[in-house]
Amino acid sequence: MYRWWTGTSWTTAITASPQTTPPPVTAGGVGQVDYGSGGYPYEPTRRKGVLGWWLGGAAALVAVVVAIMLVVQQFGGTGPLLPDIGNNEPTSSVTPNICPPASTSDTAPPTSNAPSGWVASGNLGFPELGAPWENTLDNRVPWGSLSRVQEVVDQANYDGSGSNWVASILVSDLFVGDGFASTKVAAETVLKCVLGTYYADTVVTTSQVSSAQHDVDGHPGWLIETQLSFDIPQLNAKGERVLLLVVQTSDDDYGLFYASVPDTRSELVPDARKALAGLRVFS
Repeated sequence: MYRWWTGTSWTTAITASPQTTPPPVTAGGVGQVDYGSGGYPYEPTRRKGVLGWWLGGAAALVAVVVAIMLVVQQFGGTGPLLPDIGNNEPTSSVTPNICPPASTSDTAPPTSNAPSGWVASGNLGFPELGAPWENTLDNRVPWGSLSRVQEVVDQANYDGSGSNWVASILVSDLFVGDGFASTKVAAETVLKCVLGTYYADTVVTTSQVSSAQHDVDGHPGWLIETQLSFDIPQLNAKGERVLLLVVQTSDDDYGLFYASVPDTRSELVPDARKALAGLRVFS
């Protein structure tokens, strides 16, 4: 995400697109970004002299260069910090430094009007699947609190340390501050951070199947389907199918649907699609 330099400070408003017109400067400071508008109304400002413009531009350039140097030093490499998701592009897992830390919550957020028999978190839910799916919770979702999950164990104790590899379907709320530039940007960003969170230091190759608008109950959403490939010691599965959907459930709230099914349990993919088709927004 990017901020703007006003000449004296960085703005609190952020955006995924640095080409976006910056927010207006008001008497109380820099305004917040309104991603729903095509531009921003500027208040009249006093025209600077030529020298003032040169000095201001030079200061901003120095600040940007210093910031870039610090970022490169911190992450030990060159940009971009988030790897692009494209067809058949090898993607090393994302450093957690650029993604929000895992939640410490052990309580799922309340869900309004969700009927019994639904797997729901925040304002998003799907009808509970029967056996072999079992209910559990997960607090590792980037930007999420505590997600509700249904999972099927694919390989128990695959690493000899008690860890299970599973097929999973989950829903979660997303806390995103000023919001995302769009649901498409949200889905792409969350997927990149999920790769870093769920696959640790494993090198993961993503082969995108589709990326398209997918609304739920009239609420805007963006769905990404991708095939992951990896080689994890002692793990039988060498890849899995992922369905990731971000829905803007209200003006200020977002919800996440995420399903991952290992290739060794490909017969469960229809269940994931069934859960996706049954997704609803509750308010």
